[in-house]
Amino acid sequence: MIAHLPALQVVIPLISAPLCALLPAGRAVWLTAVSTSWLAFLIAVLLLNQVLAHGPVSYLMGSWPAPWGIEYRVDVLNAYVLLIVAMIGAIVMTFGRLIVERRIRLPEHKQPWFYTAYMLCLTGLLGITITGDAFNVFVFLEISSLSSYVLISIGRDRRALTAAYQYLIMGTIGATFILIGIGLLYVMTGTLNMGDLAARIPAVADTRTVHAAFAFLTVGVSLKLALFPLHLWLPNAYAYAPSAVTAFLAATATKVAVYVLLRFFFTVFGAGFSFETMELDRILLPLALVGIFSASVVAVFQTNVKRMLAYSSVAQIGYMILGISLVSVTGLTASISHLFNHALMKGTLFMALGCVSFRVGAAKLERMAGIGRTMPWTMGAFMIGGLSLIGVPLTAGFVSKWYLVVGALEKGWWPVAVLVLITSLLAVIYIWRVVEAAYFKPAPEGQVVREAPLALLVPAWTLALANLYFGLDTSLNAGVAQQAAEMLLGVGQ
Repeated sequence: MIAHLPALQVVIPLISAPLCALLPAGRAVWLTAVSTSWLAFLIAVLLLNQVLAHGPVSYLMGSWPAPWGIEYRVDVLNAYVLLIVAMIGAIVMTFGRLIVERRIRLPEHKQPWFYTAYMLCLTGLLGITITGDAFNVFVFLEISSLSSYVLISIGRDRRALTAAYQYLIMGTIGATFILIGIGLLYVMTGTLNMGDLAARIPAVADTRTVHAAFAFLTVGVSLKLALFPLHLWLPNAYAYAPSAVTAFLAATATKVAVYVLLRFFFTVFGAGFSFETMELDRILLPLALVGIFSASVVAVFQTNVKRMLAYSSVAQIGYMILGISLVSVTGLTASISHLFNHALMKGTLFMALGCVSFRVGAAKLERMAGIGRTMPWTMGAFMIGGLSLIGVPLTAGFVSKWYLVVGALEKGWWPVAVLVLITSLLAVIYIWRVVEAAYFKPAPEGQVVREAPLALLVPAWTLALANLYFGLDTSLNAGVAQQAAEMLLGVGQ
């Protein structure tokens, strides 16, 4: 069984998807989905432990040897990302039952289709992360994308349909660019296996075809991860999707896209080609800085808190790309650790907003007046997530920002370090707006708001406490991230 863990990581949620579609609405379908999600999380934990103890794991599908067959290859980087995706998938699914029953635009008999789409999205994200085949990356990307369009479209607000359509158009363009890039690489090398691509590309690296493939892949993946200025689909998608969907996608989808970028830049093309020949850092650095600053400024002026946090996500993606553009162990450690830390903080914040929406009907500032007193546990979780987002010491968010500042100073880029600190102050401003409304403004007369049910609070507080724990114990979010960074740059090999 242990030997087949890489295949089971993808196969189990894939099988669960049609099973959920066949089950009647109610507790049974939710139990099927939630047990599948936690089983996927257990497999991710076992894979990470195996990789840390014994090194990379190679699994040959159908026993066909690579590069002729499809290989699932698990190293410290994608084992780390698998853990993030599976962990968030399990916690959000635990959170999601009441949201599905009361806060989505589906009749009761069609609610099992939500769980089907969720399982397919989880399958796609796990598959993108674990596969060692470039074309499989595209296939799993489409599985996750198509299911995420469906998940976004079932939000109660009618604007969710428009947001899903906008995401569909932009996502399709991104996927097309990725497919063209992969096709061009196949034309030049005759292989789709990532390890084999890495060995063959140097011989043809000076050709225009490979340069074009690099450009197509960079733009396509940047669109998927919402890098400024290709982020326009993200605010509406996050704002109008159901809260459980927003929490899941915000914490996983863009992180997986960043992983794909890392995999192609450092493993397939190699750091030398990406940053010395193509000089990609000269493009990524200014885009990351502008994205961080502009998205943080826009977030300050939002009245819809979900939309505010959506723009905040664009800024946080900028931090990840900034770390990549440093092309150093410290910079990459900052980026990779921020994948984990951002998943924790955004998962917490969006689930807390899910609790708010469950009781008051919307996550808008004017509707949140006074709820700090009537929903203390919900706002307590939100406060912890907000402090982590700002980067306050003893929270997970501080860890990755510290590495980012240190990485910038190692390069002598002190203005970059200053900008990171300034944008953290902007995060203080927009988080404070929520605190001010919740704790310092009186509740509307006649409004009676009760605390959210335990079924929503427990998952939200699980991630909230994780923000505190991983701010103190950094062996996973920073220690493993540093190992992944050293592997990508070939340090010590």
